[in-house]
Amino acid sequence: MKPARKFEPEKDGFYGAWYPNQKKTDCAVIIMLGDSSDDRMAVCGVKWMQRLGVHVLAMSPDKKDYGHHNYPLERFGKAISFLKAQGCEKIGIIGASTTGMLALTAASYYPDITLTIAVSPSDFIMEGFYQDGKDGMHERPGDHESTVTWQSRPLPYLPYAYRHPEYWQRIKADSKAGGDFIASRPMFDESEKRHPLQEEEKIKIERIKGKVICIGAEDDVLWDTCKYIRRMQARLNELPHNCSFEAWLYEHGTHFAFPESMLKMMMPVGSGVLVRFMFKAGRKYPEECRKTRIDIDRKLTGTIKKWKNT
Repeated sequence: MKPARKFEPEKDGFYGAWYPNQKKTDCAVIIMLGDSSDDRMAVCGVKWMQRLGVHVLAMSPDKKDYGHHNYPLERFGKAISFLKAQGCEKIGIIGASTTGMLALTAASYYPDITLTIAVSPSDFIMEGFYQDGKDGMHERPGDHESTVTWQSRPLPYLPYAYRHPEYWQRIKADSKAGGDFIASRPMFDESEKRHPLQEEEKIKIERIKGKVICIGAEDDVLWDTCKYIRRMQARLNELPHNCSFEAWLYEHGTHFAFPESMLKMMMPVGSGVLVRFMFKAGRKYPEECRKTRIDIDRKLTGTIKKWKNT
C-alpha cells in the first residue's frame, strides 16, 4: 500500500504519510505504529483503520527510527492543520508503547483531538532514548533529554535509573532472567524508586477532550502500564475534566495488546507467533492473550464506529 503523499519535517513540519480513504468521510485518525510511517506495522494499522471508514495519517519520529528524543509536539499541530485542510472535522489519534505516551501527550496539548487511544502507555513523560547501536548497545538513554519538547523546550521527564551502557545491560539481564525477548519493567520500577514521580512529569490527562481509551495488561514486562493507567483514572477522579475516560485492563495480553484482526494483518500465518516469541506470558498463556486481543478488537471497532457516526 503506497501513501498518497509523504511529509518531511524540513518542508512540511512533520514526518509522516497520508492514506486517504476511498469512501467520503470527515474523520481522520493519526496513527503511530512501527518505526516508520510506511513500514509493515504502520501499513497494517492503516488498513485496519480504513476498514472502519476513516482517513489515516501515519506519523513517526523519522525514517526507520523508533528512538524518541526531543520530538516537537508542534508536529501534531502541523499534522492537524493538514487534516483540516482535507475537510477532516473529527480527528483521533492512536499510539502504542512509547507512542501511547506520545498520543496522550499530544491530545493534552491539542483539543482538536477528540478520540485518543493509548495501548500500553505510561502516565508520565519518559526520558529520551536512542536506538543507534552505540558501543554495541541496541538502545541507550539520551544525554538527559526528554522524549518530547514544546516551544523548543524539553518537557520534564522521569529520568532512567541507569545510564549508558548499564541501561541496556540491565534490560538484557532482566529479559534473560524472565525468559522474555525484552523486559524493562524492573528498570522503570527502579527509576520511580530513585526518583519519585513529580507533578510536572505527569501527563495532564485532564486537558484531553472527547473519548480517551487506555489499554493495558497486567503481564506487561516493559513497564507496569496497568498501574500507570489506574493512576490516570485516579487523577481524573480528583481533577475537573471534560473527557470520557475508559481503562481496559486485562490479566493477560502482554505489551502487544493489539486488536486480534490487526495482529493477523501483521502476521497472516499465526497471529500469536510474535507475542509468543517476544514474551514468556505469550507462551504460557497463549489462549488468554488471544481472548484479550479479540475483546480489544470488538470493543475498539465499536468505539471508533460510534465516534465516527456521532
